[in-house]
Amino acid sequence: MKIHEYQAKELFRKGGIPVPRGEVVTTPEAAYDLAKEYGGTVAVKAQVLVGGRGKAGGVKLAKTPDEARQYAEAILGMDIKGLTVERVLVTEAVDIAKEIYVGVIMDRSAQKPVIMASAAGGVEIEEVARETPELIHRTHIDPRYGALAFQSRALAGALHEDFKVVRQIAAIIEKLYDVFETTDASLAEINPLVVTPSGEVVAIDAKVNVDDSALYRQADLEAMRDLSAEDSGEVEARKADLSFVRLQGNVGCVVNGAGLAMATMDLIKTYGGEPANFLDIGGSSSPEKVVTALNIILSDPNVKSIFINIFGGITRCDDVARGLVTAFKEMDLNLPIVIRLTGTNEKEAKEILSEMDLHTAPTMDDGVKKAIELAN
Repeated sequence: MKIHEYQAKELFRKGGIPVPRGEVVTTPEAAYDLAKEYGGTVAVKAQVLVGGRGKAGGVKLAKTPDEARQYAEAILGMDIKGLTVERVLVTEAVDIAKEIYVGVIMDRSAQKPVIMASAAGGVEIEEVARETPELIHRTHIDPRYGALAFQSRALAGALHEDFKVVRQIAAIIEKLYDVFETTDASLAEINPLVVTPSGEVVAIDAKVNVDDSALYRQADLEAMRDLSAEDSGEVEARKADLSFVRLQGNVGCVVNGAGLAMATMDLIKTYGGEPANFLDIGGSSSPEKVVTALNIILSDPNVKSIFINIFGGITRCDDVARGLVTAFKEMDLNLPIVIRLTGTNEKEAKEILSEMDLHTAPTMDDGVKKAIELAN
């Protein structure tokens, strides 16, 4: 789950990380009032859950309250990568002598968090990693002990030569890790962390992504969720306890089990097709889940055929078949459907579906090929 910059900054502020004053507003007049209150130059920043806001014109530096109002008026309602800007963050501007990157992310291969830091802050860290990887310093953290002082100081020492600044950076690194840990984050990032001409260190940007699997114990964070920025199909699937990710292809997939779903998408690619989604209906499916799954897939206008691939272990094939019968009665299913059912209660399922207008496939390969053919 992603949260907005203003929300992440509030988490930083509570965690003791220095951030400039700022408030989120929804009108140009409110932006004017804040700029006047702050009495100087302010940054007006679009609050949307995508990167590249600056390049899209969604971040502006206003030197007067009138400019703040003008920029807010221009940014509010702007479309940035398909998302409409509904609010802007007006924050005190900070003089910048140096920009630094600091982030904490989970390293799955090492099975522990890693803190990454670079003196090349203010730009896309992926670009730095690709072109000049030697500029990124990494330290793995043992989650039993957290970020230790010697680790944070070693990282900070690689970023700045002034010891007073190094101590501030080290303290912020430790606090950033604490935010990462206490919020069950998958990413906590400051880009840039700036050093002012007077030697103060301030986080002028903030990014926090929270692990969806931990939201059951992070009610305050889940309340921050902006559903308008998420794919409507993924929101609906989450409510129904389905695992769904929308892709760009034209072959819709309904599969039980994450491994089989991945194998199905791989096979579609192998035979020259493009999967439209990842959709796992789970290990114990009900007819209602099948109906919901089909509704989600049919909401995508790019889908031209649907491949239902069920291996009946825990999931009963006849349950899926009854779900299809229900779906056909409740929905206007005008797309070709290819189905491969094998396993528990396979015979009963085939009897249930025998009078329906479906394309059946004896094997997974046959089903994939037919679905691709029908989609094209």
